[in-house]
Amino acid sequence: MNNITDVSISEIEQEIISEFELFEEWSEKYEYIIELGQKLPALDAIHKKEENKIKGCQSSVWLHSSTQNGVIRFEADSDSTFVKGEIALLIRVLSGQKAEDILQAELGFIDVIGLRQHLALTRANGLASMIKQMKLYALAHQSQHTS
Repeated sequence: MNNITDVSISEIEQEIISEFELFEEWSEKYEYIIELGQKLPALDAIHKKEENKIKGCQSSVWLHSSTQNGVIRFEADSDSTFVKGEIALLIRVLSGQKAEDILQAELGFIDVIGLRQHLALTRANGLASMIKQMKLYALAHQSQHTS
């Protein structure tokens, strides 16, 4: 089998879990997520359009996807640094992967690092919306290449 990506989704998830194990308090994890958001490259303004905006997020979140050599790349931005950190984690795990791997990803790291249980309901819904949109992009890319 020709493996396009060097690192599997589960390996990346494990790396993230290991990083978060270094923090004892949720406040430290929260700060780290904000830091990840600050490091995420800004999304080109041409991609900050209504059709790239994720529905169901309290903050404004724009997600752009592209495919190259059978691999999906994601770029995103948000007006909230914490939400930008959340999407940075999702991009780290899912960007550079094949559509079928993205669709099968369970993203268990979210619960293991304690992210989901520390989010207010509106933020948890936003996180779910970001994941759903990334999987919808993967499904669209997959159907374009199988038809």
